[in-house]
Amino acid sequence: MKKTISSLLFLCGIFVFSQEKVKNDTIDETKTAEIQEVILKSQRKKQFADKSVYTFDKEALDKARYAKDLIQTLPELQLDPISNTLKSTKGGTTLFLINGIEATDMQMRSVAPSEVVKVEYYDIPPARWATRADVVVNLITRSTETGYVFGTDVSSALNTGFVNGTAYANYTKGKNNLGLEYSLNFRDYDNRKVNSIYDYYLNSTHYRSDEDKTDHFGYTSQNVALRYTRMVPDNYAFQAKMDVDIFSSFVKGIGQSIFTKDNLSEEHAMLKNGSSNYTIPKLDLYFSKNIGKKDEFSINIVGSTFKTNTVEFAKKWIISSGDSVFDNDMNLQTKQTGIVGELAHVHTFEAGKLSSGYRVSNTNISNDLQNLAGFSEYNVNYLEQYFYTEFSGKVDKFSYRIGAGLTNIHNKSAENTFDQWSFTPKVILGYQLKDNQSLRFTSSYRPVSPWSAALSSNIVQMAPNIVQKGNPFLKSQQMFANNFIYSFNNKKFDFNANVFYRYTDRTINQYYVLDQDFGYALTYENAKNSQQFGVQLSGFYKPFGNSLLVAKLYLTPATETIRTSSGALIKNNYLANNLVLSSEYKSFSIQYQLNIPVYTLNGAFLSTNENQNHAFASYKNKEWTFMAGMYWIGMPSEYKTKSLPESLVNYSRVNQIMNNKSMFVLGFSYDFSKGKKTELQKKLNNYTAPAATF
Repeated sequence: MKKTISSLLFLCGIFVFSQEKVKNDTIDETKTAEIQEVILKSQRKKQFADKSVYTFDKEALDKARYAKDLIQTLPELQLDPISNTLKSTKGGTTLFLINGIEATDMQMRSVAPSEVVKVEYYDIPPARWATRADVVVNLITRSTETGYVFGTDVSSALNTGFVNGTAYANYTKGKNNLGLEYSLNFRDYDNRKVNSIYDYYLNSTHYRSDEDKTDHFGYTSQNVALRYTRMVPDNYAFQAKMDVDIFSSFVKGIGQSIFTKDNLSEEHAMLKNGSSNYTIPKLDLYFSKNIGKKDEFSINIVGSTFKTNTVEFAKKWIISSGDSVFDNDMNLQTKQTGIVGELAHVHTFEAGKLSSGYRVSNTNISNDLQNLAGFSEYNVNYLEQYFYTEFSGKVDKFSYRIGAGLTNIHNKSAENTFDQWSFTPKVILGYQLKDNQSLRFTSSYRPVSPWSAALSSNIVQMAPNIVQKGNPFLKSQQMFANNFIYSFNNKKFDFNANVFYRYTDRTINQYYVLDQDFGYALTYENAKNSQQFGVQLSGFYKPFGNSLLVAKLYLTPATETIRTSSGALIKNNYLANNLVLSSEYKSFSIQYQLNIPVYTLNGAFLSTNENQNHAFASYKNKEWTFMAGMYWIGMPSEYKTKSLPESLVNYSRVNQIMNNKSMFVLGFSYDFSKGKKTELQKKLNNYTAPAATF
């Protein structure tokens, strides 16, 4: 509660800055008038081969508090009330930009609706973002003037540890801009119930462990960012950004289990305590220069260095005798340094635009590890290089984007060195059937590097005779993806049907293997291949042609298969789904979200996605907005996992967080602006690797 109260008091503070009215527009009066005419008198969607472009009518602009509200109305985006951030209804990674620069949630809030020119929605990301995101949303705003904006947003549950909060401020004077942001996500749940079952045969003996555990767990995630921008229109732009991610988590669990060996059974007691923390300072430098009217060069450098501490202690003992079953004491300390550099060039021809670039990222991790295998020190290094070029253009009703890339993955550990060059082509073709109908086809091929936990040499005890470990000898995956998309939109409908097929060679797969030291080990392999195919149906329906009632629906009937290294075929069918109902009337808005969780393949297991049954409402009065909601109505958040029939260990797990069952949340936001602010039109966006944990 002390943490919660302190966080609320901190976030309620208001940033105040002085103002000087010095105009610094880069759009002349004629162009501005044309843009305003489009925005105020029409609402439309224009479809290109790789993106959709949305503009907004006067009604939408009047109702919105800030640009984030406008982006939320896009047919394949929704507000996640748990994190208070926007995400794609299709899942995957969504990258948000403002005039080409990677933007935080607070930056989207700091843009007034009247400043929005249009929104570019890339469901097929351009080459420079293709390896980082599944969807890219680029908010295009008007040019800049002197002014300041500030605001805060706080929401909290009344009966459990749940707090989201943000505060931001921007001040612009002439060609210079200074921005400051702070965000907080705080969770403290003391009633998580976990049931786990391990059932297996080892040396012709049948073992079964049935565990019931209650956890007290939580985390605190904070981010502080300071930005300085200097922009000289039609000449150059410079930005220096310093931000710090501060993260800490903990878990304290106790429980009991019934351990069966053939016909003999024992009652075991157990405890599991763990914690992890890191502070990541990052420096992001960006510079772009216009050469003439047709060429632009950009350079971006991002660097970070930090330490991560991860501690886990788990033990299990026989209740009747007190004899130890196992003691797992793991202490992992890592020193991590990451740097990303990118150089890009854009040349504009009459027939289209040519974009080329080179990006290199290097992550070095030094590990001091104490675990079941003893103490070890080892270093790993992940190097990736990416050369790309692509040309986009349009001829009558045909639009196209043709690109080619060359990717080098060089992973080096104490046990293994993996080095591979891959050719990564991409073809996107579009054809406009009518003004509101289009067909698109896309085909691409790219490598996917293993993640740090999969490559780790760490060993963790999960249950009697069961451990988990990584595989330093993993190779990269090779993904071949194809999509055929039909789009239709009018005043009431915005609909997309995507027939997709994905083939992945050397799929990274998690599975159980016999281990001579511990019994069974859950580890990783490069399976032969995997396939996924189906149809994605997504969009919205407005029965009255406005925001009085909007229904967003996402349905994906699909089939996925994995061919393991031993030749076994694993198959799973599912129907992914998501429903959002919303209504806006004057200053009031309500929203309801629902899904039916489905099992999808996740390594050696089938796992469900997070369940949704949320309702929330808000009321806007000038700069103030008040919100109330109930999340997971009538149910706790629930996560289920079960092993596949082919698995050597029959495993199942049901995880329920009882604290957030029918969780009632209240919140408010205050957003104020005077004058306009500077938004840098940055063309390169990078970040260093996340913290390496296991």
